Parts: sequence; C-alpha cells; structure tokens
Amino acid sequence: MAARPDIILLVIDTQRRDRLTSYGYTRETSPNIDAIISDATQFQNAVAAAPWTIPSHASMFTGRYPSEHHTTQTFLSLPAELPTLAERLRASGYFTAAFCNNPLVGVVNNGLRRGFQSFLNYSGLLTSRPNQVGTRGTTLYDQYRQWFKNRLSEGLGAAQDIFARSDWLFALSLTPVMVPLWQTALSFKGNTTRSLRDAARLLIERPGIPEDQPVFCFINLMGVHMPYHPAARHVDRFAPTLRRSPADQKFLRHFNTDVFGWLAPSVAGLNDERQALIGAMYDAEVATQDEAIGDFFDQLRVSGRLDRAFTVACADHGEMLGEQQFVGHSAPVAYNAVTRVPLFIRDPAGDLPRGTSVAELVSTRRIFHTALTVAGAASSEELALTLANRALAEPDSTFTEVEPVQNVLRLIEQRGKGDLLVNFQMDQSRRVVWEEDYKLVVTGERHVELYDVREDP
Repeated sequence: MAARPDIILLVIDTQRRDRLTSYGYTRETSPNIDAIISDATQFQNAVAAAPWTIPSHASMFTGRYPSEHHTTQTFLSLPAELPTLAERLRASGYFTAAFCNNPLVGVVNNGLRRGFQSFLNYSGLLTSRPNQVGTRGTTLYDQYRQWFKNRLSEGLGAAQDIFARSDWLFALSLTPVMVPLWQTALSFKGNTTRSLRDAARLLIERPGIPEDQPVFCFINLMGVHMPYHPAARHVDRFAPTLRRSPADQKFLRHFNTDVFGWLAPSVAGLNDERQALIGAMYDAEVATQDEAIGDFFDQLRVSGRLDRAFTVACADHGEMLGEQQFVGHSAPVAYNAVTRVPLFIRDPAGDLPRGTSVAELVSTRRIFHTALTVAGAASSEELALTLANRALAEPDSTFTEVEPVQNVLRLIEQRGKGDLLVNFQMDQSRRVVWEEDYKLVVTGERHVELYDVREDP
C-alpha cells in the first residue's frame, strides 16, 4: 500500500480572487502564488459557502453548508455530533497540526480547533498552544516557563473569547482607546512569517512524529486583512504618491483605526481617489504576503516534502474595497468580491492534473470531501463529492448562505445608524444559488436578483 501523503490546507484569509495576477489581475501582485498555480490545478469558479470567517471555515471543516452546521455567529459553536476534518483525519492516523493567525478560528471557542493535536495561535500577545502534545521542555525550568506561558495565553484567549460573545465588550473593543491595543500589542493579524516558518519546520523536520505518519497541516494567514501596513517597498510600488500626500496619509491612518467603518456601509461612499488608495494598499498587502508564501513553498520544494504533500490553497472569502458603498466583509452581502474565491490544488499523485484549469462551479466545502478521499478516510458518499470528480463536484447547484452578524447589527443600532440596516437590507439573510452562467440572490423573503455572470461579472 502506497504511503499516504501529507495534506496541507492553506487558507489565505480575505484574499480576493480578482486581485491575483493568475486570475486575470493586470497588476503583478502575486508572482509566487502564480508560480505555484502554474504547477497546480486552478479552479476558475470556486464559491465560498459563506462570506466571512467563522461559517466559511466551518463549512470547509465539515463539508456542510451554514444552514446545516449552524455556526453562523461569533457566539455559536459547531455541534458536538458533527465531526471536523481534523477529527476525521486524526482518527485515520494523521498527525493534525494548525498554524493560525485569525482569532476567530484560533481564539474564539467555537469548535474549529477540535481534532488538532497541535494548534499554534499567533494572534494575541503570545503565541498560544490551545491544545498541543509533545511540548514539554527538557529541564524543570523549561517546563515551568512553558506552563506559565500557556496559562497566560489561555487567560488572554479566554478574554478575547468573551469579547467576541458580549455585545458590550465587543462595542468597547472598537473604541479609539482599544483599537490600537488589539491591532498592535495583541497582534490582531498574527505573524505570517513566523507561522509559515513553524509550519515548514513541522513538515520538513517532523519533530516527534514518526517518519511514516502523514501530517495534516492547516495554515491560516491574515496578511491581506485590514488594517493595512504592508512592506514599504510594496507601498511605493502600488501607491507611489502616498509618501508625498499628507492628506492621503491622514485618511489612511483614520481608515486603519475606524473599525466601525469596516462594519457599516458608507452613506456617502468613497470617492474614486480614496477607493483607489484602499485598493492599492490591499494590493501591497497581497504582494507582501506573497513573498512569505513563496519562501514557504521554496523550503518544501528544496526539502522534497512538496512532492509528498497534497496541497490545497484557497481563500475563505474575499473583501469589499469600496464597491457598492461597502468596505470589509462583515456586512451580509453576496457580491462576487466576497463570494468568489481563489482555489488551487497541487496533487502529486496526478488525479488532479497539474498545470490545468477547471471551469466548473465548485464549493469550498468540497475541500472536506477531497481531503478525506486523499487520506483514504472517505465514505462512499463522500468519495462522489471530491473536487477531483468534476462531473459530481456539485451535482445540482452551488450555494452561498449569508446570515447577518448579530453583534455587528446591534453595534450599528447602538451608534444610532439603524437606518443603514433598512436602507442596505443588512438585517436580512441572503441565499445565493449558482448554476452554470447564472447567479440568483434571494434577500429576505421577497427581494430577488438574477445575474448572468458572464455578461455582468
């Protein structure tokens, strides 16, 4: 029996499909990702099951749509009876490890960490290990230091979890005093370089892992998420006038700390110059993170581990950058900027031929079935739903389910902006049906939109 491959799931959080050069963007933002895609199977029409972090990850981890896994709010958790991908792979003999930069996945206690033997969370004051084996130090001092660090990290994680569940504390976290604290001291976006370095070390050196035991490695990167602080050299590439414009610098400082502006639509909207600046800073973040991703894959390639790994890379959702008066991804919208995502798979076995492109509609929830199939742990029903089985990847239609985020709605009401909820239908659920060239959006019970996505992308 052939050795089972390692499985790498790289989630490039908040990455827009249309801001990668390999998906047709005219600016060169992603040479390293493009090189990987050229040696992989690229899915041209992948759709996220939900347009924000928690429900989208829950769908990738369970293979279910949000209406089935019910994890659609910051205060909800995956049902205990619904096994996660990490639990299934661990039960089949995989060592399961996570390197996570998103606090909604790595800190909030919502069940997304279930099944991981090693879970490193890079968001927060300290890199925490919510559940990890084999970390005891060799000396009593090392053990005590690790014990103290873990207890401190657990305390900080518990505090962040409470902030996500309490409306009052959630509102407090968005005040001018608190925003700089959690963006900097608490490392809101984590540490992309460190997390990729640690993931590469695990996959290459395999400390404490038998050589014949395959590894499931989940990585979440937050580099392109707001706020925007990309490398200066990429700012100069994509926003060359920023250094010479005090007005733009002032606007950007305000934008980076105005978290309420990320959550609520703008009544006036952004003018063309401001929208272009936000887009340029986003591009600079894509380019900055692309370099780190390139280094990660180079390490795996040089070590020979890349050809022994089934690698899936995707975004959990995209990002609104001023279109339709929205910024971010917290509003319950179904526009392509947040629902169509990049997805590519490098399959060393060749069941998904490298250097090819797939045009069929697929859902990111099929990552669950695909990974189980590669591991030899899928049921007969799950085998039929793998992304390698193009004819059956989505037997009927592809869906995106959009639920309003309740603590965001309450915050908007508290700020006296309740009219936004009505005017932009922010308090309404949206159901999206994708089928061939058409996209149907049903908002609430009455409002219906039908698009020909080829004629009106």
